[in-house]
Amino acid sequence: MTSCVDHMLDMELASPLGERILVPTHLLYRSQDPLAVQLLFQDGLQGLIPWIFARDLLAAGTQALSGDGDVQVWPDRSGSEALLHLLLSSPHGSAHLTASLPAIEQWLHRTYQLVPAARETQALDLETHLAQFLDGAT
Repeated sequence: MTSCVDHMLDMELASPLGERILVPTHLLYRSQDPLAVQLLFQDGLQGLIPWIFARDLLAAGTQALSGDGDVQVWPDRSGSEALLHLLLSSPHGSAHLTASLPAIEQWLHRTYQLVPAARETQALDLETHLAQFLDGAT
């Protein structure tokens, strides 16, 4: 049985010219893939743009700079006005987004209620992932 925790929020994209552009974002966590979180960015031209990365990277990034590759996350300030910075890099370019840190923390808390960190590997459906991998190899 798959359960999910999702949340919609607007993130702000910092443009190269310094403009702030609102980006509707769908945060998605599925118990069938307990180690990962998905951020689905709504782009008017391309539709949904997915980014999938480790849930523990996002959780660590709510406390301090986290990540050293394609995804870097860090907090800014505290309280209700606190922001979470998300720097995404790909061969096609990079994007610097910000979101409400309290909103992200509340959503993450709900994901850990669904699948606690200590139970992630137990919730991982390795048989299904292996079958999907082997089906793709033929």
